[in-house]
Amino acid sequence: MIAAALLLLLAGLGAVLLAEGLLARHELLSFTAGWRRPGTELPAGMPYARGAEPDRPPGAYLVYLDGIGKRRFRDTRDGGRLVQAILDGAPELRVLGQVLPYSPLSDPLADRRGWAWLRRRAGLVLFLHNVMQIFIAADRRYRPHYNRAVGSQITAHLRLAGYQPDSGVPVVLLSYSGGAQLATGAVEGLWAGLRCPLLLITIGGFHNGANDLTHAQHLDVITSSQDWIERLSTRIFPPRWPLVRRSGWNKARRDGKISVHRLDPATHVGPRSYISPEARMPDGRTYLDRTAGTVIALIRTRRKLPTGK
Repeated sequence: MIAAALLLLLAGLGAVLLAEGLLARHELLSFTAGWRRPGTELPAGMPYARGAEPDRPPGAYLVYLDGIGKRRFRDTRDGGRLVQAILDGAPELRVLGQVLPYSPLSDPLADRRGWAWLRRRAGLVLFLHNVMQIFIAADRRYRPHYNRAVGSQITAHLRLAGYQPDSGVPVVLLSYSGGAQLATGAVEGLWAGLRCPLLLITIGGFHNGANDLTHAQHLDVITSSQDWIERLSTRIFPPRWPLVRRSGWNKARRDGKISVHRLDPATHVGPRSYISPEARMPDGRTYLDRTAGTVIALIRTRRKLPTGK
């Protein structure tokens, strides 16, 4: 009886994954074929950026690409606490948190017809959809198209937030978990569209290491010895292996563009995650405070680097 139930569960999960894979590919095909264009309209009352005012050059524009829990413009895995902590600690930044990297068409998953019903009854399906998007973005057959879609989406939102191409103001792509796959993939599109100095910061980054980082000035990796999800990506994706010397990741390492910062003993998710407002350091700071402080310090240091190629 238990074996039969397990087989039924696995069969159901397999069917869901197959459906999700087909849906994710269809959205990318719609973008690539030009059948649909990414939307840029935000919900009423939602600004394209918060923080420093656009009438004077900010210290940097920061685009936050969240992990697989991102399903609509407003939601984040932590209720927006990381973005708010960064805004509180660095008022010179202009921050965009609404980008939907798991949708090439910038279409909120949770607001689509029929998906609201699934969200209430089978929320796991929405997470599986975004997981499939990460692996499609990492697939060499689809990666160039997915990268172009995400790059164009971020470029459009930055322009609407007041970014001026060739202004020399740095753009920081801050990503959590699977958002790192989309952030590294957006580098070429952002450089082509805005000619901006680009800085990347990943928190527990899950990515395949194949994307070209030539036009990124630096990539700061925030990780922890307790983060098994981040470590998993270094093992399952060959471009992250030292022997694959021509991968984008290993080229960037040889060029000295990658720095690692360990925030032990933080975990990827859970009550001791990088963005936990409850877990505390011996000095009394929360893990959230430590992570936000690390991000701010890195931005203030890296934005002094000379403009890239």
